[in-house]
Amino acid sequence: MRVEPPVPEAALAAIRQPLEAAGATRADAPLLQPLNLLLDLAGEAMRARLFVVQAEGGAEACLRPDFTVAIARQHIEAGGGEGRYAYEGTAFRASSGAERPEEFLQVGLELFSPAGEATEAADAEIAGLAWRSAVAGGRSDLTLRLGDVGLFGPFIESLSLADALAARLKRVAGRPRLLQAELARVGEAAPAQGGTLAGILSGLSEAQAGALLEEVWSLAGVEPVGGRGPAEIAARLVRKAEAASAPALTEEQAAAIRAFMAIDDAPDAALARVGELAGRKDQALKAALAAWARRLEALAKVADPHRMSFAPALGHAFDYYDGLTFEVVSDALGADRPVAVGGRYDGLLGRLGGGEGRAVGCMVRPWRAWSEGEA
Repeated sequence: MRVEPPVPEAALAAIRQPLEAAGATRADAPLLQPLNLLLDLAGEAMRARLFVVQAEGGAEACLRPDFTVAIARQHIEAGGGEGRYAYEGTAFRASSGAERPEEFLQVGLELFSPAGEATEAADAEIAGLAWRSAVAGGRSDLTLRLGDVGLFGPFIESLSLADALAARLKRVAGRPRLLQAELARVGEAAPAQGGTLAGILSGLSEAQAGALLEEVWSLAGVEPVGGRGPAEIAARLVRKAEAASAPALTEEQAAAIRAFMAIDDAPDAALARVGELAGRKDQALKAALAAWARRLEALAKVADPHRMSFAPALGHAFDYYDGLTFEVVSDALGADRPVAVGGRYDGLLGRLGGGEGRAVGCMVRPWRAWSEGEA
């Protein structure tokens, strides 16, 4: 395993300082993390980047690839609510690049607050902390790239699409391959679903669909695995059938979505372009854009607006982000080696069994932030 070189203590102390001054409780995370949970959150394609371990007869685990999920689980187990946690430790990700370290240091901060609380101030604080921490490493070629996974939903709603088609597009928004496949079927007729099991289930209530699927299992002698019951599986099949039978995008609608996904400009210009591309039902989108104006006003107090850009489609390896996303990138290192990353992940708390809440966090790679680091 390739290990990242250490950062000089003076430089590391400077990089830590903004996070340490944020009034957070120090947290840690177990070195071993549950593999299935991380794959559920990031997709099976993430497996190739994880170091998987398994004791004889035990469940598969992996060396922790980051701290966010583990700290969120600890926060939920402690009762949820408000919480602010700082961390520092090694993380592990396999790399196909011969020069890339696979064991490396991360420092970061995760911020949790109750459901219903406004997000703009917390978003600006966390992105600002990541920026200040990255800049403290000494590099002069940094850019704060901003995005928002949550903008796609209101933008799609503005286009007045059929409900099933809109729902399908929202589900694949963070999966470029699936979104491109949807854009590629412009003008196609929807396939008939009536003869499929999913098509049959789609005509029933949720309770009836679950009961029918359970009866089919019983007749076939099938024992379900993985913890999902018939009602949940039936609901997924129904959604799949409804999405598959939805009408395809028109050329005009597909062009608007492609243009939205291609936006990458100075924040004010980028957000103005989002508004220009919107359809008539844009009330929710206008509210989201107004919230972004407030975030940018707050961020301008800690980061140079001329060193910021905005791309609504900006995403990360883990697809649990559902609002603000950001990364600090260095011209010398390139976009594929960000100095810092982070974002909002409210929905992750529910997926981990913690109910509703607000969550946003950041992670900084000190070796990359250090002006003499090359990894």
